[in-house]
Amino acid sequence: MSKIVNQELLTGERALFQAKNIEIINTTFADGESPLKEASDISLRNSFFKWKYPMWYGRRFTLKNCTLFDTARAGIWYTDGIDMTDCIIEAPKTFRRSSNIRLDGVSIPNADETLWHCRDVIMNRVHAKGNYFAMNSENMEINDFELIGNYSFDGARNIVISNARMLSKDSFWNAENVEVRNSFISGEYIGWNAKNVKFVNCIIESLQGFCYMDNVILEDCTLLNTNLAFEYSTVDADINSVIDSIKNPISGRIKAEDIREIIFDDPARSDRSRTEIITEKKD
Repeated sequence: MSKIVNQELLTGERALFQAKNIEIINTTFADGESPLKEASDISLRNSFFKWKYPMWYGRRFTLKNCTLFDTARAGIWYTDGIDMTDCIIEAPKTFRRSSNIRLDGVSIPNADETLWHCRDVIMNRVHAKGNYFAMNSENMEINDFELIGNYSFDGARNIVISNARMLSKDSFWNAENVEVRNSFISGEYIGWNAKNVKFVNCIIESLQGFCYMDNVILEDCTLLNTNLAFEYSTVDADINSVIDSIKNPISGRIKAEDIREIIFDDPARSDRSRTEIITEKKD
């Protein structure tokens, strides 16, 4: 039978160091670093963390209706197995080099440098605000996601995102094997230097987006206020709107209602004959 800690105020460094098989209810972790360092098989409900590094080098944490306050910075690092439901993470830099993460109904209002170098992540109903979200993470499944913050998913791999709203400049840079469905994205310079990125039924606004990309695919997408797109990219795009301009795609196919400006001005790197351009506009 697991030990129960109920309605306690725990202070001091490593308050429950190496704890195992504990149920923690209505408890506050106050002053004192690393209260659950090296812990395993921990269940938390209606509990609060108010100091740094609460869950490092742990295994199998389950949290419901819990809060990491702003002072609980760098909260979950080097940990395997985190399941959080209906929680608030106010602290930045949460989740670093951790794995097997499940977030459902989680709010992260200060998500700067959150979810770095993590793997095997499932996110549902997550709302985040902060820059450099999910850098170099891999194997992520994301649904019903809202992000306000630039430079997201830089270097990320094997990502599937559905039903998202992202206000994010420079998203998906250097990423690989990404699919985004039924989503809205607004941000400059989307996807530069990325490989195998696919957008399906998305509305996207991007200054100079989709450049320096290897195999970028857009299916049934709307591009708003998008100019100088696809420079030095291999592309297969089926756009159901007007594109303001495209510039120097390397090869592929671009279909749109209309393209207001088509620029090929670098004969050393782009050849118009290698890109099929189709518009519905009648001359």
